[in-house]
Amino acid sequence: MVYELRRDAIANVVLNNLYKYTSLQSSFSVNNVALVHGRPMTLNLKDQIVHYVNHRHEVVIRRTQYELREAEKRAHILEGLLIALDHLDEVIALIRASQTPTIAQEGLMSQFQLSEIQSKAILEMRLQRLTGLERDKIREEYNELMKLIEYYRDVLANEDLRMEIIRDEMIEMKEKYGDERRTEIVFAGDDISMEELIADEDVVITISHLGYVKRTPLTEYRTQGRGGRGAKGSSTREEDFVEHIYVASTHNYMLFFTEKGRCFWLKVYEIPEGNKTSKGRAIQNLISIPPDDKVKAFINVKNLEDDEYINNNFITMCTLNGTIKKTSLEAYSRPRLSGINAINIEDGDFLLEARLTNGKQEIMLATRKGKLVRFNEETVRPVGRNSIGVKGVTLDENDDAVIGMVCVNDPVRESVLVVSEKGYGKRSEVEEYRKTNRGAKGVKTINVTDKTGDLIAIKVVEDDDDLMIINKSGITIRMKVADLRVMGRATQGVRLIRLDDDDAIASVAKVEVDEEEKKAEMGIVHTELPESENGEDVGNEETGENGTNTDESNPIV
Repeated sequence: MVYELRRDAIANVVLNNLYKYTSLQSSFSVNNVALVHGRPMTLNLKDQIVHYVNHRHEVVIRRTQYELREAEKRAHILEGLLIALDHLDEVIALIRASQTPTIAQEGLMSQFQLSEIQSKAILEMRLQRLTGLERDKIREEYNELMKLIEYYRDVLANEDLRMEIIRDEMIEMKEKYGDERRTEIVFAGDDISMEELIADEDVVITISHLGYVKRTPLTEYRTQGRGGRGAKGSSTREEDFVEHIYVASTHNYMLFFTEKGRCFWLKVYEIPEGNKTSKGRAIQNLISIPPDDKVKAFINVKNLEDDEYINNNFITMCTLNGTIKKTSLEAYSRPRLSGINAINIEDGDFLLEARLTNGKQEIMLATRKGKLVRFNEETVRPVGRNSIGVKGVTLDENDDAVIGMVCVNDPVRESVLVVSEKGYGKRSEVEEYRKTNRGAKGVKTINVTDKTGDLIAIKVVEDDDDLMIINKSGITIRMKVADLRVMGRATQGVRLIRLDDDDAIASVAKVEVDEEEKKAEMGIVHTELPESENGEDVGNEETGENGTNTDESNPIV
């Protein structure tokens, strides 16, 4: 039977579904209870083989003993016949002179020292056996029997010879009855996990402010140009809005970190699927989060069973008040349904971000008032799960706070993207930000004004990435990072999304575009940035720094 699959079907997933829901694969329970020396015992495979070989060994011994006895009985009779043939005339005369068979038998026994069995066999021998040819056959049979008796005695005396007999008999049975197996026997082959029935693909995971979560195929989000109005990305309650957007594979582990410092585990495919406009499901129904806590970050982890991987990677966390902590991933490799403590949080503080790092990355912390500090991860020593951490950045003002943390892998290819709450953003080179010590105040990353609003997000991006922005009303826009040119760190940037007066940006996420999605985008129409209706400047109004356009009639594209 041949199944023809659609172009978008995944062969392994289809096969696993056939195994699970059809008779293509069957399971047979085996109760390995056997009588061993008269007592019932449950045997494993090795024990079964040992006891079977012992049984065959006993069979060979008892069979050989029986065949030896029968051969010796026959040889005894043949010995008597050979004595009679050697004294044929005397035997015939004795028999002719006897009145009865009993007298003849007794005469043979006394005259030739024969046993009762031998003398009886002589009397029962037919006359045709007295011919020369028949006499030769008796001698030949006797000689063969003596060789066979010697062989039987060797078998009973030599264990190696008995084991060779067992092996030869098994090979003979295989050659006689064995044929090519038409099925495959595997250990626990019927135990197909749910993961094997789920296609391994990238999905968009969204978490709302009130804790509703869902996963959506990445292909549902079309690409638009910078400055477009966007498309409806989620349907939430009036007081709710989407706060986090992440991209992950369905077969990965997701580590959830709450603002009170707890860590929970969940497979991505266990997150309920929904379309782009659905609300999702309350995350409290999926993991055991207390009512007064909520998820602030989660990390995509591919494998928690690889010792080298979990011992050479770290979970790096930062809090709202600028505390940073680094702990080995191994401390988070044993999932518990009730979760574990990831970090001790001081009063008035809460967890803001958590990242997977390799111990050699550069860390950048951004604050609400537009400052950014850059330092090497090696300056943060690893500590245990229940520790507090160390200071990552010093905040200038009482109302200032950390808004995000990013980890830089390649300063040459990557750039820093910052977005303000009123829809402005820009890209800057990583090297624009000088390295400082951990705990410094940092340098300016964006010129915060009343028009831009406070800084709300920081991301590390490349030209191949896409950017997804969502505001509190649920409107999303997806654009190419390459459409945003690199600018100086002290400028206020360009408009990324047009917002209503009562709206603001809630969250920003980076999307890495794969090759198939790039091909699909060839047929998508991109919207162009409309010219400002009132001719407002989208660059630095005060200085026009780093080539920022100050001509009000030409907004930057």
